[in-house]
Amino acid sequence: MKTWEAARNALETVLEAVAGESIAIVCDEEKKEVGQAFAEGALSLGLWTRLMILKAGKEKREEIPPYLMEVLTHAKPDVYVNLMRGLREETPFRIKAIKLQTRNRLARLGHCPGVTIDMLTDGALALTRDEHKKMQGFAERLMHALEETARIEVRSPSGTNLSLSVEERPFFTDTKLDWKSLKWMNLPTGEVLAAPVENSLSGRLVCDMAIGGIGPIKAPLEITAKEGEAKGIVSKNKAVLQGVRETLATDDWSGTVGEFAFGINPKARFVEEFLEAEKIFGTVHVAFGGNTDMPGGRNFSRNHMDFLMNNPTVKAFKENGKATTILENGSFRI
Repeated sequence: MKTWEAARNALETVLEAVAGESIAIVCDEEKKEVGQAFAEGALSLGLWTRLMILKAGKEKREEIPPYLMEVLTHAKPDVYVNLMRGLREETPFRIKAIKLQTRNRLARLGHCPGVTIDMLTDGALALTRDEHKKMQGFAERLMHALEETARIEVRSPSGTNLSLSVEERPFFTDTKLDWKSLKWMNLPTGEVLAAPVENSLSGRLVCDMAIGGIGPIKAPLEITAKEGEAKGIVSKNKAVLQGVRETLATDDWSGTVGEFAFGINPKARFVEEFLEAEKIFGTVHVAFGGNTDMPGGRNFSRNHMDFLMNNPTVKAFKENGKATTILENGSFRI
């Protein structure tokens, strides 16, 4: 698929952009080729298009640069797209940008940390309009199966054995725009997710695939959770272990659970960039950190780190105790 066509399909089908609207594309210099593809896709839809290239050096960014702050505080586009590098250390910087772009709930945002050009040609963004709609339909069916779920149990062959509450925390999807909340969305899309009750996660989480901001891991990482918090972290990879410990100690809330999600994108691949890997069909991931932009979310951390698990079995329990198997060894049963 041509890159501009994939970008156009996402803008039109996911963010519902239409001719005559305006779009601001905020793009790191190293992602310039992706930025140009989105600009071409936007122009083909008849959008008033502005492409901003950000210079990003080797030092991690923490504050919004003045020239970008000027745009974020004064421009009023209908749509934003962020095409940024996905460094773990820059998560707080990206969250600051998101909050500014969505502060008035007037603009739709597609946020793409770690996006690559091959996601548009061969990966999770290389979807036709019909493929986007088919994935949206599956998301609707999955959310219907999860209605009135009070508790989730997750197990995996690697040793995961988790329980968490989603009582009064509805599942939603990033595959389709919610015009009521105008919740910002990752591109590529491919999740059905919820904000767990913050003190509910308990058990053993064994991440055997990849970690947000770090990428694929060679040795599993194990987290012991109690009352929603990561209490113990173990891994044979010292560099990975240090990175996770530093991130989950960013602030008072960064070690508290913030997300539970299913991956549902049939074209998502197990690649270096977590942005795509977390959408692999039949996987799940749990995140610690901020979730105040999710329905019911009350985790105020300025950071967010995801942990991806392979071949999970997931059971959903209603308040009356009735259980439904949603996933069994990585295969959906809905």
